Amino acid sequence: MLELNYIKENKKEVIFGLEKRNFKNLGLVDEIILIDKKRRETQKKLDSKLHESNSLTNEIGFFFKSGKLKKAETLKLKSIDLKKTTKLLQEKLNSIEKKLSELRFQVPNIPKSIVKKGFSEKDNEEIEKHGKINKLDDDSMPHWELAKKYNLIDFDIGSKITGAGFPVYIDKGAKLQRALINFFIDKNVKAGYKEIQVPSLVNEASGVGTGQLPDKEGQMYHINQENLYLIPTSEVPLTNIYRNKIISENSLPINMTSYTPCFRREAGSYGSHVRGLNRLHQFDKVEIVKIVAPNKSSSALEEMISHVKGLLIELELPFRILRLCSGDLGFTSSLTYDFEIYSIAQKKWLEVSSVSNFESFQAERLQLRYKNKKGEKKLLHTLNGSSLALPRVIAALLENNQSKKGIKIPKVLIPYTKFDMIY
Repeated sequence: MLELNYIKENKKEVIFGLEKRNFKNLGLVDEIILIDKKRRETQKKLDSKLHESNSLTNEIGFFFKSGKLKKAETLKLKSIDLKKTTKLLQEKLNSIEKKLSELRFQVPNIPKSIVKKGFSEKDNEEIEKHGKINKLDDDSMPHWELAKKYNLIDFDIGSKITGAGFPVYIDKGAKLQRALINFFIDKNVKAGYKEIQVPSLVNEASGVGTGQLPDKEGQMYHINQENLYLIPTSEVPLTNIYRNKIISENSLPINMTSYTPCFRREAGSYGSHVRGLNRLHQFDKVEIVKIVAPNKSSSALEEMISHVKGLLIELELPFRILRLCSGDLGFTSSLTYDFEIYSIAQKKWLEVSSVSNFESFQAERLQLRYKNKKGEKKLLHTLNGSSLALPRVIAALLENNQSKKGIKIPKVLIPYTKFDMIY
């Protein structure tokens, strides 16, 4: 969330950023500032009463030791009343702080100045396009038909076992999936990311820390009995490794990568845009996360963009890079670039990666800080990106590489798959 002092000291800038996002409840800013004023006033009263109470306790002890019991008993009665007052003030303070947190949780991150004002994905800016879009035969198939023809993925069995959006990968389909995971992890590690295996379930504090909770859109699967959540991305457990940590400046940057299954409820809809692998409730993804000093986050974002770009070039897939407009920007992000690969058979672009800079927004929630050379404790910046989400990569690989002979495997994956064609 936004730092409290930043909101108070940069009110006009915050409101301008929220307006750019098309955020409607601008009155929250004044409400937060007012509630914070009440918090500080209540804290001041409480501190004064606690100081008075401590002084009174010392006086009572002194009179008891001096044998002035009557005086001590009189002060003891006053001390009891004072403790009642401090208890009420503490309860009031707790209530105000809870309200303040609830209000701050409702305020999204402020877009960077480079972010274009817009209202939906239609307003996103195409920054770069790479690769040639070849033409296929008229009888070319979408990936869900190819998956059935070559017995690679069974959507019906997945529906039988669990429900729609939970596919079963079979034989060479499973091998292709595993090949991509290993390829992505190997490339990430070579680029300096430390591989970490994390849980697929997180607690509420972890979800709050990275901004998935409160879950405004109901996208997370929740296990009621233990109050745990299935992760929508490994960004959540990876970043939470450093929750409530103060990191030495010498330890920066922190680069992490992880492969996990990911779970998203996704509101049910129909049509080709959600058929096959286009939109799933469970899918596999390899993630990269960076934690850096504030003055390094812009260059860190460029490094991540370049890295994801390199992966897609090696996979020989045509792709484009979009800079998201303010209306399509995620709640926690200040700047996001989406990578989309072109699906020839479906004749449309499929998003396979989002690379985002959250600046200090997540770090404030996580209380993730570092100690600089002056000994000052400062909030860090966090970034994350998909490298890559597998379902749509597989969809594009199958569709774009199909021929009458079969499906050709990209050269970089052959050492992992141990086959060069799917017949």
